[in-house]
Amino acid sequence: IRDRYQRRVHGIRQKQLNSQTELTRNMAHWSPYAAELIETAKKIATPGKGILAADESTGTIGKRFAPINVENVEPNRAAYRELLFTAPNFGENISGVILFEETLYQKTADGKPFVDIIKAAGAIPGIKVDKGVAPIPGTDGETFTMGLDGLLERCQKYYADGARFAKWRAVLKIGNGCPSQRSILANAQGLAQYAAICQLAGLVPIVEPEILMDGDHSIQVAAAATEKVLAVVYQQLELNGVLLEGSLLKPNMVTQGSSCTNKTSPEEVAFYTVRTLSRTLPAAVPGVTFLSGGQSEEEASVNLNAINKVALARPWALTFSYGRALQASTLKAWSGKKENVEAAQKVLMERAKANGEANQGKYAGGAGGADAAASLYVKDYKY
Repeated sequence: IRDRYQRRVHGIRQKQLNSQTELTRNMAHWSPYAAELIETAKKIATPGKGILAADESTGTIGKRFAPINVENVEPNRAAYRELLFTAPNFGENISGVILFEETLYQKTADGKPFVDIIKAAGAIPGIKVDKGVAPIPGTDGETFTMGLDGLLERCQKYYADGARFAKWRAVLKIGNGCPSQRSILANAQGLAQYAAICQLAGLVPIVEPEILMDGDHSIQVAAAATEKVLAVVYQQLELNGVLLEGSLLKPNMVTQGSSCTNKTSPEEVAFYTVRTLSRTLPAAVPGVTFLSGGQSEEEASVNLNAINKVALARPWALTFSYGRALQASTLKAWSGKKENVEAAQKVLMERAKANGEANQGKYAGGAGGADAAASLYVKDYKY
């Protein structure tokens, strides 16, 4: 009798073990890089750090160079990016760098690949993989992001060449019935397909559904639109089997429209931004890397600081992925002159430090002086 009892207990335990094994197998993600994706996303979301978005296209960097009278040629583009990546203590507040394809393969003046320089500083190289936007026919100027064709092959190549995360920007707008359901769904589906392809190739996808600041709408209208967009985006990510723990979100902060006369405080921006995220963003996502969206350098830092102090639950790291809001004063300080490199690097690291402190709710304000308060807004921003 005792033997029969022991065999029965053993059988029950084996069934439970088999059931648990099957459950674990079903829960395992299909990407062969799943563990690496999770680890990379966590590293990018390290407290006190954020992302330098240095992925300006050749045309866009030309627009940045024009005000400082620097010719838009490859040697000048390489010299400027070398200034950024070789700044002393670069990795102290920078955990990742988004690169344009040209920059991924550029080298320093003495022949060292930028990818290796970034890694040596303790940051992670990333790559912009979208191909810009095209109009959605029959809408009020709404757009869809291009670049899915051949994306898997490109991502596999970028991974082999040192990139470990990627970025894809979808662009939406507010006003005259926008964002339409058609635009929201099209861009959400595109983001989800991009994210799944990236994870298959080993790249952490940064999901960027940017709602432009253009317009005279209130912050409440911006909050409602952002909430609507993010809800659909995460529905599509789930449908496409995206591993949330191995992804990051790069949204706009919730602010009033650029021409709205009722200006809001950093505390209001913080409240509506975090409330919107709490209603739409799963806690499984390790980090939110906000875009600056045309805010001044100082405004982007102050608002990020307020976001990290607001009295609402924040289960994700809330940090930065800034381009203009990290580089505007740096470009001005450099002005294309070798003798200005050291001074420009100091400006860059001062701004990075300010945002690292803001990520922890410890920024006291004032970094960069008056230059940092200059508006960086560009209507219908493209890059």
